[in-house]
Formats: sequence, structure tokens, C-alpha cells
Amino acid sequence: MRAARLIKMVLLLQSRPSMTAAELARELEVSERTVTRDAQALSEAGVPVYADRGRIGGYRLVGGYRTRLTGLARGEAEALFLSGVPGALREMGLEDAASAARLKVSAALLPSLRDASQTAAQRFHLDAPGWFREPKTPELLPAVADAVWDDRRVTARYLRGAGEHRREVVRELEPYGLVLKAGVWYLCARVAGQEAFRVYRVDRFTAVEPAGPDPARPARFERDREFELPAFWEERAEQFARSILRTEVVVRLSPEGVRVLPHSVEASAAAAAREALAEAAEAAGERGGDGGGWVTVTLPVESEEVAHTQLTALGPEVEVLAPASLRERFAAQAVRLARLYGRDTPDAGPERSG
Repeated sequence: MRAARLIKMVLLLQSRPSMTAAELARELEVSERTVTRDAQALSEAGVPVYADRGRIGGYRLVGGYRTRLTGLARGEAEALFLSGVPGALREMGLEDAASAARLKVSAALLPSLRDASQTAAQRFHLDAPGWFREPKTPELLPAVADAVWDDRRVTARYLRGAGEHRREVVRELEPYGLVLKAGVWYLCARVAGQEAFRVYRVDRFTAVEPAGPDPARPARFERDREFELPAFWEERAEQFARSILRTEVVVRLSPEGVRVLPHSVEASAAAAAREALAEAAEAAGERGGDGGGWVTVTLPVESEEVAHTQLTALGPEVEVLAPASLRERFAAQAVRLARLYGRDTPDAGPERSG
């Protein structure tokens, strides 16, 4: 414990011209008397710690006692300090290790670059969780992260399904990587003995333990050198987005509805509709317009219920044409709104041409 504190004290003094006993005590979370004793111990061990007396005194290193990283430009040094995700590191239990690493890098940088960590932090910040949700760290995330770093097989209990169909399964996994997506942690892994990679939500793990002894499988697995986590996640995320769009609805959109559609539906649905919207708009222009620029498009959606929620946000800028059940739901909603706001009948909307 003390050895680690002494190393940290040296690194702090390397990263700054001078520090008072109070400043060191605050950084090291000890008393000023302990700082004095530690400085004496370092001096006796040959580390040139010098104490300046007086009102503006403090501790400093003399004799050029430092290690420098050479060849780094300012932009490169600042980019280096952007490589971490503070919240994610904290949730995985790596905050102390990351802090020590940043301190070592700061201490080794040239004096002109030692403010790189501050300049980067003042200009960029990553807030990973989504809006309007309380971020919750999965209880077993640190254990999963340890296994990922150590290439260690684990026996995991995992909840599959939903509602009355939810059940707990047991799998021996080879954990390859962790992904933080919109505040949710996912594990990319493969079942021991299988080739295919799968994705698991970390908050659905109920137990994670080192895999039991097996003569056929060592405790640590050999990683597939061709596996690339970013490429795998991009492909899997795209597959997932497409897989949830199981049905289609036909709608008419005003120019304003076309503009705000990407803000109301899934990105993959908006992308799938974008080309059709452009073609529909061009066709409508050739016909001299459709009710003031309205265009008809088939939109992939997850379900009628989800489509109703998403398209409601467009208000009068969208008209549902099919399926009939969804159109009837919007018609009933329009009647309720008209009654709520003191009107006898809802507007019929723009008359469709043709």
C-alpha cells in the first residue's frame, strides 16, 4: 500500500513543478504528516525530493529526475487523453488503473505538453447513457470485464426470453469484448467449443464464475486473431435493427413529415424509407404534386403498436393508408382529440388525388 503511494507521489511531482504538502495530502488521501514522512523515505531511497521552506514552499524533484515520452505532438497527446471513457472505466472497475496510467503519461510528457489532459477534458466529454433514463451499472459487469481482459472462460447464468417465457440458461462462454450502447452494456462472446459469436446483455447475467476445471479446455482461451470487435458490433447491430422491423405500413407524408420522419422512427427504418421517399417525391412532382407535396411511402416498422406511437409524433403531417386496423386506430384517436378540444368532428385532412 505504501509502496504504491510513494510511486504515485513521485509521479505527481514529476508532472508538476512543485506541490505543497496540503496538495499532496489531498491527492494521496493522507495527512500532511504522512506526506512529510513519505518524502523523507523517498529521499533516503535516493529519489531527489527537495522541500522548499516558507509561505510559498513545497516539494519538488531536482536533478532532472524524470522520464519523458518523446515524439508526441500536442494534438497526439490530447488525443491520447480522449481514448478513455471515464464512466465506462468506473463501471468496469478500472477507474484507478486508468487514473494511474494518465498520471504516468502526464509525468513522462515534455513540460510543454503536460496540460494536454486538461485541454482535452475542457473540450470533449462523452455522456454515454441515453436521455431520460437513470443509468444503472450491472452488478456483474466488473466480473465480466475481468474475464474479458484475462481471456478467461466463464460459466455464466443468463436470463433468456421475456415475461412468462423467461428462463435461466447456463453457458460456458469465451468473453471477447464489451460494448456500451446507449447506456446498456453488451458482451460479445462465443459458447465454448462453438465458432459463432453471440451478443448478451450484461444486466441479464445472474451469475458469472470462472469455468470449472476441464482437461479438454484450459482456464484461458486462445483468441481468434481475426475477430475485430468494432466490425463485429457494427454488423450485428445492423442485423438486429433489420430483424425487429417485422411489418410494414403505408403512409402519406407532408413535406414537413418527410423532414421529421428520421426523428420519429428507428434509424434503419428511416434509411430504408429514404430512397422510396425520394422516388415518391420525384413521381409526385412529375404528376404536378399530390395534395401540396404529399408523398406516399411504405415504411418498415416493428409492429402496429410501435408504429402508432412513433407516427403519432408527426401529428397532422402523416396519414396512415394501410393496414386498415392502424388507420382505424388513428381515426379513433382523432375523434377523441376533437372531443377533448371541443370540436364536433376532426378535419378530414388533405384530399387524396387520384
